Amino acid sequence: MKKLRRSARLVDMTQHLLAHPHTLIPLTLFSEEYGSAKSSISEDLSIIKEAFESQGIGVLKTVAGAAGGVKFIPQMNANDAKAFMQEMIGLLEKPERLLPGGYLYMSDILGHPQTLARIGKLFATAFADQDVEVVMTVETKGIPLAHATASYLNVPVVIVRRDNKVTEGSVVSINYVSGSSKRIQTMSLARRALAEQSRVLIIDDFMKAGGTVRGMIDLLQEFRATVVGCGVLVEAADVSERLVDEYISLARLKDVDVKEKQIRIELGSYFA
Repeated sequence: MKKLRRSARLVDMTQHLLAHPHTLIPLTLFSEEYGSAKSSISEDLSIIKEAFESQGIGVLKTVAGAAGGVKFIPQMNANDAKAFMQEMIGLLEKPERLLPGGYLYMSDILGHPQTLARIGKLFATAFADQDVEVVMTVETKGIPLAHATASYLNVPVVIVRRDNKVTEGSVVSINYVSGSSKRIQTMSLARRALAEQSRVLIIDDFMKAGGTVRGMIDLLQEFRATVVGCGVLVEAADVSERLVDEYISLARLKDVDVKEKQIRIELGSYFA
């Protein structure tokens, strides 16, 4: 038990809450940790709650009763989210990002820790009420996005492979049709990677027709899992047939002029 001044106690409690999002923390934990009465801890939490909400960090939810406590829910408010994605769109529209096939080079953006953290927080905000148990993505570019999202939801990440690896042990594999190329491809997931009947959030970096996401949804049926949401960073707008109906996108690739090297991107469906 450490006896701290109130200012130090507030800092320590804030750090604990930020490090344990979406986790119910009993007031007795703080009370015993600092040797303070629950009434004092409640007052401290009121101060932290006000600071979190005024600064757009998130909200504190209080659960009453003997088994109750407090839970920190990270959130990005609508104005901050829109301003951030407008900034992202400015970066994504640079002509040098254009790749053959109408794809965008995004590896540098997905390798920037602060940018990744903000994208993850945005996805976590969008799916905060879905009781997510696992975040799933397919290798490779979706991996950092999935981890960033999972860190704010405080859940594990499951990675779908495009080929079998001996280190994965027993796997479940399915064939799926790529929505853009119409080619039959294979994806697999280790049996031990995902518990049956899990509530899964799918995260990916780019979606054209949605064949890869559709494949992950079909793969999850083999685990009797429930897909509670699907989020993509960028979706292509000029698609005649979409293989996935329910999803959110943070940005939409509206138009690409390969000859003139012009890229036009708008805010995605999340902001509609």
